[in-house]
Amino acid sequence: MREIADLDKARTAAVLEELERRQRAKEDRSPGRGKLVAAVDGSVYWLSKHWLAVLNTLAFFYIGLPILAPALMRGGVEWAGRAIYTIYSPLCHQLPQRSYFLFGPQFSYRLPELMEVAGESVSGPWANEFLGSPALGYKIALCQRDVAIYGSILLVGVAYSLLRRRWAIRPLRWWVYILLGLVPMGLDGGYQLLSYVLPLVFPGIGLEPYETTALMRVITGTLFGWATVWLAYPYLDESMKDVRASLERRFGWT
Repeated sequence: MREIADLDKARTAAVLEELERRQRAKEDRSPGRGKLVAAVDGSVYWLSKHWLAVLNTLAFFYIGLPILAPALMRGGVEWAGRAIYTIYSPLCHQLPQRSYFLFGPQFSYRLPELMEVAGESVSGPWANEFLGSPALGYKIALCQRDVAIYGSILLVGVAYSLLRRRWAIRPLRWWVYILLGLVPMGLDGGYQLLSYVLPLVFPGIGLEPYETTALMRVITGTLFGWATVWLAYPYLDESMKDVRASLERRFGWT
């Protein structure tokens, strides 16, 4: 019975191999489809080898452009600076009291300090449209917490690309990710949001608006970015290795 089962498995494997051979031959007879499939396979193979460099490059530009915006404003290229602010406006609230400023006397400002110079416009519903001034400097196009998140993703991603060659880095455990990555940011940012929203919904609640500090935004954002890379990148690394090995076996690539 075992010999019959082994024979059936061998026949099944032979049939599957023949079907795969016919499918490849069919694709080869269709020049257009064959070229498209080959191009897709080649692109996937390239990505499986260079995925980390791609993600680090994307993180570099994602954090770099918002920092470039105030430099463009200061340099007189306002149309380009404003374009960057506009592009990032759906991605971040860009409130001036929660943003870093460049080319001014201070790196960050509390809301009362901004109101002394810019008036009520920085505290109204369109406060995010305030980009800065020669006297205050110009804000980065991402808030302090987002700068910390994506900056740490870039730095930890670069560190991961160097360390993975020497050590096998295991993914961060889920409970550690939740405890260190999600909980601190959720408590800090979540309470800040509720302190502004709840009095609008329940006017008699008596809750004073809470504004967290730049330091807390940096700490919680950095923890989230660091934990996200440590959780996701080892899984991505293993997946890309499997994809690369599969394509190498199929096509004989090295």
